Amino acid sequence: MDSPLPAIFLLIFSLFSAAYSSTLGVQYISELLQIQDRERAPPSLQVAAARAVLHRLIHSHSSAFEFRIISKEKCGGEGACFVINNHPSSYKYGAPEIIISGVTGVEVLAGLHWYLKYWCGSHISWKKTGGAQLFSIPQSGSLPRVQDSGILVQRPIPWNYYQNAVTSSYTFAWWDWERWEQEIDWMALQGINLPLAFTGQETIWRKVFQKFNITNSDLDDFFGGPAFLAWSRMGNLHGWGGPLPESWFDGQLTLQKKILARMYELGMTPVLPAFSGNVPAALKDIFPSAKIAQLGNWFSVKNNPKWCCTYLLDATDPLFVEIGRTFIEEQLKEYGRTSHIYNCDTFDENTPPLDDPGYISSLGAAIFSGMQSGDENAMWLMQGWLFSYDLFWRPPQMKALLHSVPLGKLVVLDLFAEVKPIWISSEQFYGVPYIWCMLHNFAGNVEMYGILDAIASGPIEALKSENTTMVGIGMSMEGIEQNPIVYDLMSEMAFQHKKVNVEAWIELYIARRYGQSFPLIRDAWSILYHTIYNCTDGAYDKNRDVIVAFPDVSPFFISLPLERYQHYGKPTSRRAVLREKTNAYEQPHLWYSTSEVIKALELFIASGNELSASSTYSYDLVDLSRQALAKYANELFLKIIDAYTLKYVDRVTSLSEKFLELVEDMDTLLACHDGFLLGPWLESAKQLAQNEEEEKQFEWNARTQITMWFDNTVEEASLLRDYGNKYWSGLVRDYYGPRAAIYFKLLIESLEKGEEFKMQKWRREWIKLTNDWQSSRKLFPVKSNGNAISMSRLLYNKYLRSES
Repeated sequence: MDSPLPAIFLLIFSLFSAAYSSTLGVQYISELLQIQDRERAPPSLQVAAARAVLHRLIHSHSSAFEFRIISKEKCGGEGACFVINNHPSSYKYGAPEIIISGVTGVEVLAGLHWYLKYWCGSHISWKKTGGAQLFSIPQSGSLPRVQDSGILVQRPIPWNYYQNAVTSSYTFAWWDWERWEQEIDWMALQGINLPLAFTGQETIWRKVFQKFNITNSDLDDFFGGPAFLAWSRMGNLHGWGGPLPESWFDGQLTLQKKILARMYELGMTPVLPAFSGNVPAALKDIFPSAKIAQLGNWFSVKNNPKWCCTYLLDATDPLFVEIGRTFIEEQLKEYGRTSHIYNCDTFDENTPPLDDPGYISSLGAAIFSGMQSGDENAMWLMQGWLFSYDLFWRPPQMKALLHSVPLGKLVVLDLFAEVKPIWISSEQFYGVPYIWCMLHNFAGNVEMYGILDAIASGPIEALKSENTTMVGIGMSMEGIEQNPIVYDLMSEMAFQHKKVNVEAWIELYIARRYGQSFPLIRDAWSILYHTIYNCTDGAYDKNRDVIVAFPDVSPFFISLPLERYQHYGKPTSRRAVLREKTNAYEQPHLWYSTSEVIKALELFIASGNELSASSTYSYDLVDLSRQALAKYANELFLKIIDAYTLKYVDRVTSLSEKFLELVEDMDTLLACHDGFLLGPWLESAKQLAQNEEEEKQFEWNARTQITMWFDNTVEEASLLRDYGNKYWSGLVRDYYGPRAAIYFKLLIESLEKGEEFKMQKWRREWIKLTNDWQSSRKLFPVKSNGNAISMSRLLYNKYLRSES
């Protein structure tokens, strides 16, 4: 059987067999690559692990594929590859039909995914974003043949990186082994070979600090709670959400060992943590002569020392290298092996005390020395976020840090390259190897957003630039399970040698995601490509839509009327905007024509009869409806403020009622797909608990991260409030709606009594609502309920039809 896809496929991807790109950066890390190749799991183990993934993905086709591990020499160069061939015995009944060979188990599974995508028209996504579309795969015995010469796909660059230091908290906080196994399968199928492996490190830290006479009770105030561990690891906060119960340490270490074992079996290179200088307060008393500085406040509302102002051991102190070495050695002892790459982000949103380049250089050298003293083959992997975030890092300081480590022993993640690439402005990180990363998502917010053109061209431009030091491509999002099209394209860039024609690629994506292509859906995606997924204004997107990030500001500061503005593409007479900039209200980011997106929604809804059985379609339909309604709600809120400014109490009342009704309706819409439910987040947290008290603590952690996030007072909200906001059914109805209702109630009271808006009363009532909600034990559904198509159609007619 021949596939209908390869003709277009070959047109778009014509350079698969291009030569491996031996960049300057790759030459610098070649020694470590050789060591990792020698230490990789035996071929038989990698094949067995890859076959287990195939079995879990499509058990019915397990016998249709044969997997083989091959040497790099068979890739036509020095790099990694996979090869797809027809099996010579495929004409025999029950014999394998396709042979997939690869340098590692990851390459083999990436080859399997490639074949399923471009010869069978299938699609693999996270379960929450619609899951896998596999029904387009022909029955075993009828799989499409590839050309007789086979298909060779080489990596242009050795590493495909995955995760952000905070993904461990925004997404992975409550995962058990079953969920981790699904994710590692997904990673391998996407070709990811360089993932962070941060789980369970608190147990290692307890063992390390015990060697320095620090007790476990001393560490109760050091570690954050389960949902906030990422920031206690980076020294941003301490104690918040804690202390960690004893069961957490044992359970997470056991989980980490399973994660690492599976990653190694597949031929991955897991990245372990290293010592960044973040130390418990007790170390000051035990080592009074040590150079230990207390850092400044990191977003604590009142500089509360109970949570903020952590302690940093100066890297130039001899104790630093000693602790660093002990931590590396303890990991090696506990896990039995290492891939020699260690992540350390000493200055992540923490500014060094001095800007003297000599001092900065000594810090970097000491940090690496701590790693290398525990592992002579150590390499330091550093997130490059600090160079985007902090103006402290001018060229002299940046060079001092990057050049403090021997060339080839430090790799930088250009963390935000799709929006703000550092490789260009830093002359390729001043000669240091780096990985081009797409950050894309902040805090796991639910927002349709992306820059497909930048993804399709940015890594290639970096790779082909003069004297490039690029050694990898990566995804460094803060939260996953959203915008599947973005991650489908980005993961594919790890195997691309030239820029991708996005329009043609989307044509194939549509057919794969839904199992077939329809003209209306193609038209809809053409609109989405040129609007939602074409954010070219240079701004990054963390969702500040009014429903999920309600403004903590007096209406006075949103009430300067303008004569005209564009409302969904139509002129109207006035708009409420900020009178002056305040740090209390961050206006929602809007980079596209909302009327165009509503037109795309119309086309999606019109395709409902043909695609009603598709979970991927249902997810996209709910997400697109939510997106359009969220932007409509932003404008509705401004109308309410405008009416308040004009003292039209009846109009404020009626519009407020409409807004709150919209919130209720949106919650009902979100309940139509499992990917938009609050219940699974809360229940997964509770399922890790061993007793009632742990259940309460874990649930409080889970609820707090997605609402207030950090500390507050009775009348002052957290500075990070709503940073982790989510459009989740249950959260929208149970928290966001009542919060908006408080504000609108006070708006109406202000007009009826002829008084100023009561900001203190608003904050007291909102913060009390939040604190009560965070401590609540109310249950929420974990399974969807409702028809996505009928609900989307209903809400479109109710709110959006006149806006298109």
